[in-house]
Amino acid sequence: MKLEDLKTIEQLIQFLDGTQAVIFKLNTVKEERYNWIRHELVRLDYLMLNKADKGVVVRYLVKVSCYSRQQVTRLIKQYRDTGYIRHHHITSSGFQGKYTSQDIRLIAQMDERHDTPCGHAIKKLCERAYRVFGESEYERLSSISVSHLYNLRKSKTYIRVRRHFEKTQSKKSMIGERRKPQPNGEPGYIRIDTVHQGDQDKKKGVYHINAVDEVTQFEVVCSVEKISEQFLIPVLEQLLGAFPFKVVSFHSDNGSEYINQNVAKLLEKLLIEFTKSRPRHSNDNALAESKNGAVIRKVLGYHHIPQKWASLINEFNQSYLNPHINYHRPCFFPETVTDSKGKQKKTYPYKAMMTPYDKLKSLPDAENYLKDGVSFEIMNKIAYAMTDNQSAEKLQKARQLLFKTIDEREFNVR
Repeated sequence: MKLEDLKTIEQLIQFLDGTQAVIFKLNTVKEERYNWIRHELVRLDYLMLNKADKGVVVRYLVKVSCYSRQQVTRLIKQYRDTGYIRHHHITSSGFQGKYTSQDIRLIAQMDERHDTPCGHAIKKLCERAYRVFGESEYERLSSISVSHLYNLRKSKTYIRVRRHFEKTQSKKSMIGERRKPQPNGEPGYIRIDTVHQGDQDKKKGVYHINAVDEVTQFEVVCSVEKISEQFLIPVLEQLLGAFPFKVVSFHSDNGSEYINQNVAKLLEKLLIEFTKSRPRHSNDNALAESKNGAVIRKVLGYHHIPQKWASLINEFNQSYLNPHINYHRPCFFPETVTDSKGKQKKTYPYKAMMTPYDKLKSLPDAENYLKDGVSFEIMNKIAYAMTDNQSAEKLQKARQLLFKTIDEREFNVR
């Protein structure tokens, strides 16, 4: 069946519902399509139909012509008013702009002379050029609005004449919540910071990632060659897995090595809360920063270590440094004292000094915080396998061997 065979409203409804197969070809010439719409309106006696049937005809014309319902309605109105549907060719050249390309070039030249001031300043300069100094070429620009001046600065003519580059604008990062964590005496709220092992001859040294639990001061140090995604993400996974308890919060400063999508995805996968330091609150990450000097700088120093030794240093950290500082190095733990005026002050009494492992065991219901497969029986074997002095001597000998190996290999390369 062809379109010409559709003569009744019932047949049109069947065609629109898809129950009546019809073969038709859509004409791409606008005038011929308009003529077809008029022909169908006459053939179906559109003006004599009731409202419901007219709606069916409109749906039919929309489907076949591929015009919008609004466009078909406008064409039907033209047919009702005149009896014809005509295609009016546009003979004008469109909207004629007030400001010419020469005006835009004048703006570009003005910007170049005055180092691209604000729009208000350029408007004032154009006014003065025409009204004070009688430069007639600025007549139209003397009445330009500031907003439209900025529009002309974006035009192709302006860009061809003068391309202006602005420095990258800072953008507020939505990664991480800017607040101080509240552990409430529970472990798993770690603070993390990066320590750089110096530059030499414009070459970067290794980077140390230092993570400290706020409540127990349990500390894990890892070393990486670079802080890019390729090196940092695997080390962060190793670091988070080294804590014996479940990590529930990850707090860093606003450095880009942590405030990025890759770290955010890793923490989201592990269901770890991500927070970052607040502006003008230097104590938010003070615990990790204090450990940078008290632990990492004391053990590894300040001198330059080439990046290629990062894996060797990381093995030293996992085998000697981390076990010593967590099981054999005592730390001060704060106690909050409130005076008669209600002012709170932190004190560090000697009686509260203990190792991070002892602090972890002293917490109420400490076993509930441990990871699956980790128990205090297993950790006791590590903690009491040697004395504090034996652990310190082992650490010193391993450090001497580490630096001797690095120095000898560096000397052989030279």
